[in-house]
Amino acid sequence: MLSSDGLAQLHDSMAAHVAAGSLPGLVTLVAHGDEVHVDAIGSPSFGIETPLRRDAIFRIASLSKPITAAATLSLVDEGLLRLEQRVDELLPELADRRVLRAIDAELDDTVPAKRPITLEDLLSYRLGFGSVLAPPGSYPIQRAEAELGLHSIGGPPWPPAAHDSDSWMAALGSLPLMHQPGERWLYNTSAQVLGVLLARACGRDLQQVLRERILDPLGMADTGFTVPAEQLGRLTTAYRPDPESGRLRVLDDPADSWWGTPTSFPDASGWLVSTIDDYWSFVSMLLAGGSGRDRPVLAPQTVALMTTDRLTRDQRADAALFLGEDGGWGMGLAVPAAGAGPQLLPCGIGWTGGSGTTWRSSAGSGVTGILFGQRGLTSPVPEPLAVDFWGGVNAASAAA
Repeated sequence: MLSSDGLAQLHDSMAAHVAAGSLPGLVTLVAHGDEVHVDAIGSPSFGIETPLRRDAIFRIASLSKPITAAATLSLVDEGLLRLEQRVDELLPELADRRVLRAIDAELDDTVPAKRPITLEDLLSYRLGFGSVLAPPGSYPIQRAEAELGLHSIGGPPWPPAAHDSDSWMAALGSLPLMHQPGERWLYNTSAQVLGVLLARACGRDLQQVLRERILDPLGMADTGFTVPAEQLGRLTTAYRPDPESGRLRVLDDPADSWWGTPTSFPDASGWLVSTIDDYWSFVSMLLAGGSGRDRPVLAPQTVALMTTDRLTRDQRADAALFLGEDGGWGMGLAVPAAGAGPQLLPCGIGWTGGSGTTWRSSAGSGVTGILFGQRGLTSPVPEPLAVDFWGGVNAASAAA
């Protein structure tokens, strides 16, 4: 059972952040087995006194990534894709890759890739291209990526990229890789490429693919790349801290939201919106070994593969800023590092979104915590809100 005192502590802690003006509102979910506790606090926007509802729609940012991975693995289950498959069969733009000699090299200072990129490379984020931990514009590859408008290695995926899927892939294919395929864990770009691969493999729009394979089977009616006009009133306002003053400013307003019209490039790494209950349906499916709403979505062995660390010790060390000291990476989500002992949340399976969302589930305790907020993150280092959230979740689950 969840601790009532711990849940009260969590509520008070979260309410204090809202009262202090850190963000206008948030929704939390803590679950253990069939016991699910949801708490909506605050309002959907500053200056609006309407209470935030449980069915509020949030931009979930990188919590899109596990959904993308699950959809991809459903194709593997059916034999339509293979983990060892070279991706240039569907993405010819990534054939015959060149690789930079060093991250600071000029774009023509390259060597041939030692092998083709595979589907598992994409799922494990070892494509060879991704976020660079250096100030924007420090290296030639960063400047070239920015000039092409890929929105891939330097920050969140908003505003939406001025590409469609084909032009985005062509632009990415014009650049060399940063590292050899399979060599290092690099954040973000792999998920964007997976989205294009999924659409091409199924011969349909990515939104349709996700809806047919994950969203509809799990009853996730409010999850997608666009918010229908009649539902925009449920979309929260998104904020981000001003880089200089630290004050919150509006990132996206429901009245003229980027999510109010279909995007030309459905970014599988971070463009989905969802509700707390929709996302819990997805998480519940993984925790149940691939079944949701009394139907199979993924095979149990596929969920086991997805939630098992794929990284080497050196790869985890390189990725420690993102994954933490005890974190590893499975297929599209964080997992405990191979060999790690029991840890408190947030060590578990799940991930975090740059819009102020986070999810983790503990295999050991069976406890899940999900937070949907409206305050954008500025670095991979956990902010006070997230630290207090996980402290409250652990207090609530102490008796579980």
